[in-house]
Amino acid sequence: MTDQWDGLLRGAMARAALSRRRVLGAGLAGAALLGLRPGVARAAPPAKPTGQVVIGFSQEPTVFNPLMPHIEVDQGVHLNLFSPLWLPNASGDFVPELATELPTVANGGISEDGLTWRVKLRPGVTWHDGQPFTADDVKFSFDLINNKNFRAWLRNGFNLMQDIKVESPTEISWRMAKPYAPFLALLSWTFIVPKHILAKAADPNTSPFNNAPVGTGPFMWKERVPGDHITLSANPHYFGKGPYLETVVFRYIPDLTVMFTQFQTGAIDYIGLQGITADHYNQAKKLKDRTIVVGPAPFTESITLNLSRPQFKERAVREALYAAMDNKAIIDQVYYGLPSPTVTFLPRQSWAFNPHLAPQKYDPAKAKAMLDAAGWKPGAGGVREKNGVRLAFLNSTTAGNHVRSTAQQLLQQNWRDIGAEMTIKNMPPAVIWGDYFNLSHYDSVMVGEDMMYGGDPDVTTYFSSKAIPAKGGAGQNTMEYVNPEVDKLLQEGVSTFDRAKRQKVYWKLEDIIRHDLPQLCIFQYVTIEGTKKGLIGYQPSVYVSCNTWNVKDWYWGTS
Repeated sequence: MTDQWDGLLRGAMARAALSRRRVLGAGLAGAALLGLRPGVARAAPPAKPTGQVVIGFSQEPTVFNPLMPHIEVDQGVHLNLFSPLWLPNASGDFVPELATELPTVANGGISEDGLTWRVKLRPGVTWHDGQPFTADDVKFSFDLINNKNFRAWLRNGFNLMQDIKVESPTEISWRMAKPYAPFLALLSWTFIVPKHILAKAADPNTSPFNNAPVGTGPFMWKERVPGDHITLSANPHYFGKGPYLETVVFRYIPDLTVMFTQFQTGAIDYIGLQGITADHYNQAKKLKDRTIVVGPAPFTESITLNLSRPQFKERAVREALYAAMDNKAIIDQVYYGLPSPTVTFLPRQSWAFNPHLAPQKYDPAKAKAMLDAAGWKPGAGGVREKNGVRLAFLNSTTAGNHVRSTAQQLLQQNWRDIGAEMTIKNMPPAVIWGDYFNLSHYDSVMVGEDMMYGGDPDVTTYFSSKAIPAKGGAGQNTMEYVNPEVDKLLQEGVSTFDRAKRQKVYWKLEDIIRHDLPQLCIFQYVTIEGTKKGLIGYQPSVYVSCNTWNVKDWYWGTS
């Protein structure tokens, strides 16, 4: 077991090296990763927090309790307000945060069978309101996740925890009911919340804390103007290095063209998450006094289908829709050839990525033949029908994303050509990625998702039949996808620490999902992000879902 755990940690380092090679292969210099021009000396960080950075996001953060269901833009804020026990850095290595060290077999933090865990915590850490952070807060956070009355973002792994004990204010222990390989990675994305506030709430789902969060992170909550911005201020009692900025503003700009314009004019200092759209890339890289970074991202863009809808219940329909998708045209014409086509949910940088899956091929004639064979016959207006069900559906994504809107229009025509009617209904992010998405109110969505946690390929929360929120499950299986063999493989994949065995499991899992097609994968993202010249510390990473993971390290240097 010692070798297996050590292998997990070495694997993270190896993946990081691969990631760095690929980023550098895209034409990036190390200086650009740090927001510096080649040959410019890096200025030392200020002695005390000073200055402000305005971060541009095209989606609005709306969930501020990090243990509740949320999306990537919310996590971009959580990373600055809260702290996990440890966090993956830009190289994929786990770095202690609230813990003093990463638990391993060698240091006695994890037993050789992987079942007994003991974590040592930093002394002297305080919450933003001045109250002391202790092991009681960690235990409370774990217990809250497992509270059936709490809307937890996921429970996989946490529901295996037994005998959680506060050994002292700076030490906590527990036992796992069975080995669970992804738990190190999962804990790296589990932010600890304050017991002294949430334990008093009549209902933690509706606590005032959820709109006025208190954390241990490098920045503190200052204000939120819904629909416009969130302001954070430096935490003067932060336990780690930094922060070096006095103020951080997350500005919500729903129109990606407007957001790029504000980046051009200097109204925002960093344009991230969805970042700079591909059609603006050539213009962006010519901008004076801006640093543009292109690199791989862990997200996969897909058409995600709600399998509870009668139109999508038959695999033949899903396969026909995929065959009728002109994937190459979307990538080349809409995204300027920058992303890489994919048919799976894991990025190529993952050790579990299956390179042997059948590629998607654009073949509308085959798509029509499959629908004919399945009994879907043309009806009124050329839209196919079967047993009184029309092959008609809505497709939704974030309003204001003109690039996605263009891709939607291409798909709309693709599918119209085979007798499928897609109606576009886009919505503000706070609407579409709320209950509409999380409780499966949609027909289909165009969405980009990072399904890894800290680099681990466990996707139980997305594909397990027990992770369907609309059916009372804790998870993100909004597709309402159910496959007993997938459930079995998901369990098998987390039950062993042997990397080779896990890889075989995930390859098989990807093969089945490629066959079942609950989502129609289009491409793996690249990030096109930018910073204003002189902003030091920005570091993109494929191991996080949002590159605001280290704002505490940012500061203004040489201009």
